[in-house]
Parts: sequence; structure tokens; C-alpha cells
Amino acid sequence: MKILSLLLCIATALSLHGQTPSAHKSPPLANGSPSSVGISAERLARVDAMLQQAVADGKIPGVVALVARHGKIVYHKAYGSADAETGRKQQTDDIFRIASQTKAITATAVMMLWEEGKFQLDDPISKYIPEFRNPQVLQSFRYADTTYTTRPANKEITIRHLLTHTSGIGYGVIDGDERMRMLYEKVGTKEVFATDEVRISDLVKQLATLPLHHDPGERYTYSLGLDVLGYFVEIISGMPFDRFLRERLFDPLGMDDTWFYLPDDKAGRLVDIQYKDNGQWKAFPHTFYDPDYPIKGARTFFGGGAGLSSTAKDYATFLQMYLNGGELNGVRILSRTTIATIMSNQSGNLFGGDEEDYGLAFGMLTERGVAKGGLGGKGTFVWGGYFNTQYFADPGEGVVGILMKQTQGPVDDQTGWKFRQLVGASIDD
Repeated sequence: MKILSLLLCIATALSLHGQTPSAHKSPPLANGSPSSVGISAERLARVDAMLQQAVADGKIPGVVALVARHGKIVYHKAYGSADAETGRKQQTDDIFRIASQTKAITATAVMMLWEEGKFQLDDPISKYIPEFRNPQVLQSFRYADTTYTTRPANKEITIRHLLTHTSGIGYGVIDGDERMRMLYEKVGTKEVFATDEVRISDLVKQLATLPLHHDPGERYTYSLGLDVLGYFVEIISGMPFDRFLRERLFDPLGMDDTWFYLPDDKAGRLVDIQYKDNGQWKAFPHTFYDPDYPIKGARTFFGGGAGLSSTAKDYATFLQMYLNGGELNGVRILSRTTIATIMSNQSGNLFGGDEEDYGLAFGMLTERGVAKGGLGGKGTFVWGGYFNTQYFADPGEGVVGILMKQTQGPVDDQTGWKFRQLVGASIDD
């Protein structure tokens, strides 16, 4: 009897720290014909023509696109070049740096732990990362020597603030405020795509010493808040962030090609970052980040805001889990009720005017946005990444759209809005 009780205790402990089976069992994404899910093959062919033309005209060097509806992949194609130097052709299973598309994955990890009752969304982050206690807001700044004064913030930064980019934390080298860029540069903040030996805890504790843009909760300021939450996941779970994602999210969903640092046997599928130079696509040089990320380096930095690389199919799988109400292949990642919270307006009118609301790491289309046309149905959730990747998922229509490219610098790329518009127009049911 004692042995049976012990086994039950072990089973209970394991269930608390792993994903649970679900009464529902939505199948993994699989190929299907457009007509089987109410998509017009003839209209979907317009996507073909558009992407082919964009590559032929030199607007983009290469692209992988995926469209799925009701769990069936009806379009998954690749065009152009994946490597500027070798001319390697783009393949559908190529791996892309998804940059800020990492944020939705980090937010999902946070909410998985929230479902376990580990914290409340309006807890101050200083309860778990004490370095953030008594935050300060930038008041005056001297450009000559970057000295500055601050005042106490009128409230503590909460987990909700970090999820919604309303914490007041900045974004270093891509910050919209030159003063913040100078301050982050001065302290040598390592924000993204690190190949040297640095850890997310180093970044987060350094962030805590810097002033905020504004009082928490009062404005939307795109920030490193999801990086703070990557470290927060480590603290709450007691696991390195990469391991948490692998064991609790990627493996259960079958996302075998999504990594912070690619295994050697996957490195050859990484797409080159390219830029336009005198009309020719070339490999992007080393700037504030190392373009060899994520195949070289110390492999110690797990950035929750921008660090992951993935494939079109892997990311579509992640989004399909959301469209399924938090379940895929019989594994319950999140409750349907939790997803309702994630997909609700969390920041009032601080984001997107009347066309988009902002939830917990997703932008979401409003009725006014639907009326604008070409963007999807109400509740369509979207985001993109720094290296020119985009996604959208329309819960009402059951549609997922993924567009993967890897470019930097000024480009005349119209494929993002065209793709979304053409996919919506292909629905035929």
C-alpha cells in the first residue's frame, strides 16, 4: 500500500510539472487539398504568382510561405535563394531567425506556469527579481556626457506590464528614444543574438539598473520585457529557459526545428540574412549582432524576446495549438479559458488605435480593423520579426498564414500585406 501511495505521489508530481493529456485530440498539422477545407486552389495560385514575381523583381531574395486551414496545410512552397554566396535554393524546411516571433512563445511559457498557480499577473516582478524593486523614470538627460536624473515611478512593474510592453523598459539599440539608446550602449547591454558567453540573467539584472521611459502601465513602449520574463520562467520553473521550452512546449507539440542555438545537423538549413547592395543581394555583415547566430558561439544566452529560430511548419504548429483552444495531438498546453485571457484587450487604447488591440504578446484585429479590409476576421492575431518574418492566425476562419524571409536594411517588399490579403480572398465555402 505504501508503494502504491508513493507511485501515486510521483505521478501527481509529474503531472504538475508536465503538460497534461486532453479529452480532445486534434491531429497534428498534415497536408490536405485546398478544396477539402474550403479554399479555392485557383485563388491560392495568386499567392504563387505574387511570390514568384517578388523574387524575380529582386524585391526579396527568397521566401517560404505556408497556409493552413482547419489543421490542413494547403500551401507550403519556397522560392528564391537561401544563401547569397552559394546561391543555395530556398527549401520549405529551411530554418529562419524568427526574432520577435519568440515573444509569443515566451508569453505562452509564462501563462503555462500561471495556470499552475505559481503567481498572479499583477504581481510586481520585484517579488521574483528583487533588482527591479523601486523603479526609476528618466527625468532629465545631458547629451554631452549621458548623465541623467530620475524620479521614482508611481508604481511597481508587474508581470502584466512586461507581457503588454507597458512596463516602461526600453529596447536598447532599436529603441525609439535616442537617450535610451545611448544609455543602453553606455552600459554595454547585450540584448539579442549573443554568440559570446552571456546569460539572460546578466541582461535582466543590468536592465533593472536603467531608468524607465515612463511610469508602468501608462504607455505602450516596445521593450525587452519578454526577455525579463524569459529569466522569470527560469526562476519560477527552476529550469534553464531553453530546457523549459524544449520539455514543456516544443517536444509535446513536435516542434523539432525550433531552437535558440541550432544542433549541428540542422545548421545547414539556416537561411542567410541578406541585404541589397547596388542592386545585388549580399550576406549581411556583422553589426550590433552576429549574423552567425544561432550556429556559433557560447550557446548560453536564451533571449525570451527575440532569440529563437524556427521553420514555417513549426511556427504554424504553435499557432494551430492556439486555434485549437490550447490543445494539439491530445496534449493540453493551455486551457481554452486561459487563451481567452491572452486574446483579450490588455492595454486599453494604448496600442493600435481602433484597428488593433493588444493582448498578452499578440496584436489582435478589431471590428474596425476588419472593416479596413484584407487583414482577416475579428480576433485575427499577428506579429512579425526583425529579419522580415510575418504570421497571422484567424480564429473565426481557422486559417494560419506564415511568411518567412531573412532580410535587413531598406527593401521594397510588399509581400506581407499582399500575402495576407490574397489568402483571405482564397476562402471559398
